[in-house]
Amino acid sequence: MTVAIIALVSGKGAPGVTTAALACTLTWHRRLVLAECDPSGGSILAGYLGGALEGRRGLGEVAVAELRDGNLEAHFWSQLVDLDAPKRERLLLPGVVDAAQAGSVTPLWQRFADFFVTLERGQPPFDVVVDCGRIQVGNPPWPLLRAAATVLVVTGARLADLSAARGAIRAIERDFTDHRVPPGNLRLLVVGDGHPKAEISKALKLPVIGHLPDDPRTAEVLTHGGTVRSSRPLMRAAGALEVPVHSLLDRRRARLTWPTAEVGHAV
Repeated sequence: MTVAIIALVSGKGAPGVTTAALACTLTWHRRLVLAECDPSGGSILAGYLGGALEGRRGLGEVAVAELRDGNLEAHFWSQLVDLDAPKRERLLLPGVVDAAQAGSVTPLWQRFADFFVTLERGQPPFDVVVDCGRIQVGNPPWPLLRAAATVLVVTGARLADLSAARGAIRAIERDFTDHRVPPGNLRLLVVGDGHPKAEISKALKLPVIGHLPDDPRTAEVLTHGGTVRSSRPLMRAAGALEVPVHSLLDRRRARLTWPTAEVGHAV
């Protein structure tokens, strides 16, 4: 099993999935593609990037081309935006911009999931941070969540946030059980102030992998554009999240490959 896909998802409301995904992409040291796969639409192109790019770009265009001629890989690389030009180490696949594009993408979630998984084996390799948006929308990208090596359920730290997160967690757990997804890949990512992490973990019956502090100034920049300062609390916390996330991925990889190695030595 590869560990290319790290999916972020939330319950209802707006706990900051896109902000968290973008902050991680801008601070982690691995090569990353940030894929905006929220069925309700992407926001980074018009927000953080300030609409600086002309023409249509992103997931919807790749989907239309795939349906037309089936060459997803070629179209994928042509639709990416370099967030740290010219290094091409932090790339963005912008999300859909209208209902027509969303209709083209929905039948292809499994195709995108299969393709994203292969990126870890590419030259050079990339991991994919997938912004899946809210689970309580029409046609959520279930294949991407099932293919993810880890799914981070983003939640605020207040009571109303926890209630929404509980519903999202139950929906994901039911789907994973129905599709025989191996257990252990769900974690909580807490944003903002409120209940302590230990209480949140106990209430939602999931481990908390990290906490992004309330930092309105940085959140505003990541949402509407401006200069990102790596010294800000939100960016420091996002950067620190890389260690526990990839430690989790390494442990899962070891658990999934160890039995196969043992079978080879059986007599």
